Amino acid sequence: MVTIKEVAQLAGVSQTTVSRVITGQSKVAESTKSRVTAAMDTLNYRPNMLAQALASSRSYSIGMIVGHLGGFFYGPLTHSVEEFARENGHHLIVTSGEDDHDKELEAIKFLLSRGVDSLILHVSAITDNELINMVASGIKLVILNRFIPELSDQCIYLDNEYGGYLATKHLLDLGHTKIACITGQLYKSDSRDRLQGYRKALQESGLLFESTLVAEGAFDEDGGLNAARRLIQRNLNFTAVVCGNDNIAMGVYDVLADHELNAGKDISVVGYDDAIIARYLRPKLTTVRFPMCEMGKFAVKLVLQMNANKSTDLLLKMTPELIIRGSTNKLTKTDSLPKED
Repeated sequence: MVTIKEVAQLAGVSQTTVSRVITGQSKVAESTKSRVTAAMDTLNYRPNMLAQALASSRSYSIGMIVGHLGGFFYGPLTHSVEEFARENGHHLIVTSGEDDHDKELEAIKFLLSRGVDSLILHVSAITDNELINMVASGIKLVILNRFIPELSDQCIYLDNEYGGYLATKHLLDLGHTKIACITGQLYKSDSRDRLQGYRKALQESGLLFESTLVAEGAFDEDGGLNAARRLIQRNLNFTAVVCGNDNIAMGVYDVLADHELNAGKDISVVGYDDAIIARYLRPKLTTVRFPMCEMGKFAVKLVLQMNANKSTDLLLKMTPELIIRGSTNKLTKTDSLPKED
């Protein structure tokens, strides 16, 4: 079996330098690092990660909690975290909290019991105070898609209010003034922020906020279906809909089809996230892009910096982008949702 001594001899460095390259705990010149990794490849040397973990009191693993496993949002987010963690010599352990307080706490206890070095949390039910207390107790964690002022340097989040504003402003610019809004669950901060962006755009255009044009849904297709049906029953004659995410927009498409109406042509629809499905709906969905993969990579970079006790230079507040496709069009005199009989 190849030893670290043989790697050091082939690379022309000390065994200590080889160890530093393997663990990544100390800075090593890039030229030296290249010689060491080349020697490892030549000799087919594989470090004993268990021994390293025991020696350094680190597991080189990251724990992650998301609301649900899979789906258009959590799937790409988790994949980006796992991929970038592996590129940096770490493994990812993922579990879900299902937006439930007790399950989120249970998931954190589970991951800590597995000896992970740090946590990446996309949680909604655990309170700000609980997260603040966890950090105070010494737990290293990064919070995704949520901002807590006391933990501002550990939160990577999207400007969701600006995203809601972008979606609504786009419809206003197309001439729509009767714009409905279907939110996600309003106990979630991102749903509330997107709704606030909707209100801000209306106010900026001199339009009054009408609570009857807003329906609380959920971040899934059924949430969009049920909320869209409730809006129709209110006989409001809206001409456009801002949706809390692309799943909700899918539900709206279905309800419009039930009424023999088409998104874009009859009722303009804007989603949120720019999930892959947005490019395959017909018409293709106008939506607000959530840079979920970039957020995942930033999360790994931040936890690695925390593990190395380094200060961060990352941009923690991310900016959404409006992606215009075929589901939104200029208002015409014939546009509006027919009233229910």
